[in-house]
Formats: sequence, C-alpha cells, structure tokens
Amino acid sequence: QKTERETTDKRGAHCSLHGEKLLLFCKHDKEPLCLVCQTSKKHKDHPVCPVEEAVLDLKEEIKPALNLIQEKLKRFTETEQECEKTAKHIRSQAQHTERQIKVEFEKLHQFLREEEEARLAALRQEDEQKSRIMNEKRENITRHISTLTDKITAIEKVMDAEDTSFLKSYKSIRERAQCTLQNPELLSGALIDVAKHLGNLKFRVWEKMLGVVQYTPVVLDPNTAAPWLSLADDLTTVRYTDTKQEYPDSPERFSWCVNVLGSEGFTSGKHSWEVKVVNKPKWDIGVVNESISRKGHITYSPGTGFWVIMLRNGCKYYAGGVTHLTLKRKPQSIRVQLDYDMGEVSFFDSSDMSVIYTFKDTFTERVFPFFSPCTNKDTNEGPLQISPVKVSVTIMSSH
Repeated sequence: QKTERETTDKRGAHCSLHGEKLLLFCKHDKEPLCLVCQTSKKHKDHPVCPVEEAVLDLKEEIKPALNLIQEKLKRFTETEQECEKTAKHIRSQAQHTERQIKVEFEKLHQFLREEEEARLAALRQEDEQKSRIMNEKRENITRHISTLTDKITAIEKVMDAEDTSFLKSYKSIRERAQCTLQNPELLSGALIDVAKHLGNLKFRVWEKMLGVVQYTPVVLDPNTAAPWLSLADDLTTVRYTDTKQEYPDSPERFSWCVNVLGSEGFTSGKHSWEVKVVNKPKWDIGVVNESISRKGHITYSPGTGFWVIMLRNGCKYYAGGVTHLTLKRKPQSIRVQLDYDMGEVSFFDSSDMSVIYTFKDTFTERVFPFFSPCTNKDTNEGPLQISPVKVSVTIMSSH
C-alpha cells in the first residue's frame, strides 16, 4: 500500500501531458506547470513563480476568507447556543406564567365562591325570617279558627235546644256570640324579594370585584429588563439585585444599564402613570423612543430619544441631558404625563401635582414608559413601583 501511495504521489507531482515535474505555477491561469508547459504557446509570456512560493502566497490569500468562515461558524455556533438558551427560557417563562395565571384565577374563584356563599346565606336568612313570620301568622290564625269554631259549635247547640233551655242560656250565649276579632289580613312583603337577589346579579358582583382587583395603567415588560433587575409577579414593581440572571439576550433586552420599559408603547393620545420612589437616593423615570440603544453605555438626552428625569445622591435632580432641577421638597411619588400629539412629557410631584419639569419635543415614532431603579452602591435597595388607579363604574340612565 505504501508503494502504491508513493507512486500516486509521484504521478500527482508530474505533468499529465509531458511527464515532467510540476515545478512552476502560472499566476495567470492559476495552475501548476512543468518546464515544457512554460514554453508552450498556451502559457507563453504568462507570469510564473516556483511552486513553493505560489503555495505560500495562495495560502496567505485564502487565510482571510478562511478566517471569515471561521468567524461566521463561531457566530452561528454562539447563536445556536443562544437559541437553545432562549428555548429553555421560553419553557421556564411559560411554566411560571401558567402558575401565576392559576394563582390569579384562584383568587377570583375564591372571591366568587365567597360572594356566592354570602348571597346564598342572605337568601337563606330571608327565607328563615319570612317563613318564621308566616308560620307565626298561621299559628295565630289557627288559634282564632279554633276559638271561632268553638263559639259556633256552642251557639248552634243552644240554638237547637228546647225553647225553655234556649231562654235560660240566652244571656250567656249572647255574650259569647260577641266577636271582637279583626278580620285577618295577608302580610305585605311576605314573599322572598327575588329581584333583590337576582336583579343585575352578575353586574353587582363584578362591581364589588372592582374593590378587590387592581388596575395599573402601565405594566413592565420583563423581556426588556436588564439581567440584574427583579420584577414582581404582577409586573408593577422593579428592584435592582446583585445577582445577574441568566436571561437569554435579545434585541429588546437592556444588556448593560439596569433599565426596563413598559409593556405598551404609544403613538398618539394622552397617557399618565404614577411611580412610587419612596426614599430612594437614585432613580431614572421617563419616556423613551422604541429605537433607543439597549446595549452598552447609554446617554440620556432628548436627542438620543430619552425624555427622562433623574435623582442622584438623594438630593440632585436632573432633566436628562438638559438641565439641573431645583425642587422644594423630595417627592415620594412622581406622576409622568405624556401628550404624544402635543409633544410633551411632564413630571409632577404626586402629593400636590406641582410641576417638576416638562420636555417639549416632536415625537416621530412609538415611545415607551422607562424605568431604572439604578444600582445598590448607595444603599439604593428600594424598588420603583407603579401605582394602581381607582376604577369606578358610571351608570348612565336612559330616557
């Protein structure tokens, strides 16, 4: 086998036309030549070089393309791993979300079960009360019936007696025949108030449910949250943690700065929400363009798509990229008000609705609520929390 391979190698190193060794390389035709080929009409005047030199030059020429392919392979491999990580996270998200859905519906089921029991108890109470009254009424009437029956029997007996006996008994029977009983009357409101128990039942239960459910005009989007952030299950609270979560990377997620966006973007209209900042010494709140950079370092300014106010060191307020702010007191809750069509983002102290700052600009794309609880370096452990709003029902009467 060794001899055959050597023969094959030997044949491969010789010109198939002339049997001579392939010692040269034609740069024009990009093929190896023997000395006879070089002098042939086909390769005459073509630039040639030694095979060894050509090999080195061509390998160097191919290296960039090989490096590019290797780099692409690396990127594809990394992306494959990221896809696998994302698929695992999707399953985890689905399982967690399913558990939370069941928890929330169990709360609703429990409310409905308790409400059902309360309404059935009210019905039973009315049933018992009115049945007791009716029974007492019947017993009273039964006693009167018995009394009257006795009277009638006694009177009829005397009436049938002989004349002398009748006359002897007349005085007593006349007194007995006197009846002062009032005629019986049926009770008003004796029946079960069915309308009270069934009228608009579902609506009244739903209206009462408004007292136990919450509505927040903005909820957080966990798919945008930086890996160091922890969101509450109801997606209304965000806090910084020292532990980096193994979230899959995606174009939506902030990968460096500890930021998170609201789940819904706006392209028109007026919108507002309140954020509890309590005594945190650092936070960033506002509105941002959908197209902002979510990777690497971020600079706040309207020019980069950020309409944000900030607090630093517990007392220094800023309108991001615009100016320092002077506040009379430290707000515990900030109201953010967006008027997309007028191009305004306003911030208020929720306690008295005094204006903190108003950005005026022109919006040209979808914008999102923006939140950053910042890091814990300054004992900044408190969360940012979006406040629920009171929901009320107004019934319009028809004419």
